[in-house]
Amino acid sequence: MRRGLIFGGAAVVAIGIGALFLSERPLVVSIVEPESDTVLRIYGLGTVEARILSKVGFEVGAMLTELSVDDGDAVVRGQDLAALHPAEQEARVARAEAALAANAANLAKAEAAVLRARAVLAQREAANRRQQDLVRQDVASIQRAEEAQRDVDVARADLAVSEAEVEVIRAQGADAAAALRLEKTLLAHHSLTAPYDALVVARHAEAGAVVKAGDPIFTLIDPETIWIQAYVDEERAGQLALGQPGTIRLRSRPGDEFHGTVSRIGLESDRVNEERRVWLTCGDCPSEMFLGEQAEVRITTGTRERALMVPEVAIAGFDGHLGKVWTVQDGRLHEVELTFGARDDRGRVEVTGGLPDGATVVAAPPKGADEGRLARMAEPAS
Repeated sequence: MRRGLIFGGAAVVAIGIGALFLSERPLVVSIVEPESDTVLRIYGLGTVEARILSKVGFEVGAMLTELSVDDGDAVVRGQDLAALHPAEQEARVARAEAALAANAANLAKAEAAVLRARAVLAQREAANRRQQDLVRQDVASIQRAEEAQRDVDVARADLAVSEAEVEVIRAQGADAAAALRLEKTLLAHHSLTAPYDALVVARHAEAGAVVKAGDPIFTLIDPETIWIQAYVDEERAGQLALGQPGTIRLRSRPGDEFHGTVSRIGLESDRVNEERRVWLTCGDCPSEMFLGEQAEVRITTGTRERALMVPEVAIAGFDGHLGKVWTVQDGRLHEVELTFGARDDRGRVEVTGGLPDGATVVAAPPKGADEGRLARMAEPAS
């Protein structure tokens, strides 16, 4: 019985010593080393797009009779792309031309009537002057003089009517000319031309189809405006600025790296994905690009001559500015609250303040860490 008590006591002591050893043995931890000439980048995922993209169609509706280009064709500004059946509109143009010609004839007739009215007025005025002279000489009666003056007044009124008729016909002529211009404009709308130097991306209709006004016939892009539209996490988007350089990797060419520049930053973030859109123009991308192709971008937001970059996984309670990390000070673990600044594309954050002198930051939360526990730095990998 005494032997059993001795053995039991020894076991308890051994367990206690083992627990003390396990709790007090130094934890092996990896630490974050300061870096020199650190380049800060943020990551974005996006697609190849074109800033100038147009779905072009006719401003009027009719049967499509001709298509002159196809997918992949390069076109120049003003080049014919397609045409509609023009017979109905050509008839309208002919009718408007006939109306304008009729108006010109009516105008000539009215102007001749004005000349006649002026001649009549001149004859009546001469006769009236003779009658007035005769009345003053008591050769003619006052009644004859009054009748001569009346004839002058009637002739002057007839001239005014004729001149007004000319103005009316001229106004009708202007209306007829405007109607003719309208019909010719509508006839011109039966031909579809390229609005700028472009590349045909898609052809949406074929000859024989009856199309409505506004129906897309072709999708065009300006190949000089191809750029990369990328989405960047809002947490990192605050570091973006116009003109920042970036690298681009296309999914079809993962081994090649191209170079671009931030040309536009979206004013509205995606409310669901909490991402901000950014567009990069590419200076050395391939001449042949494919819209919608996936692309990865890494935008350089700054550099640091010397920086301490801590993995985000090592930070507890991180709110984008403050967070707690484990540090090694005098060979023991201590949890310290630090302030953080810029982030990079490797999931790291720059330490900007709060680190005690002589302390080093632990690169990952150590298992079994306690305040004040002994810690030993892991040997660097060879």
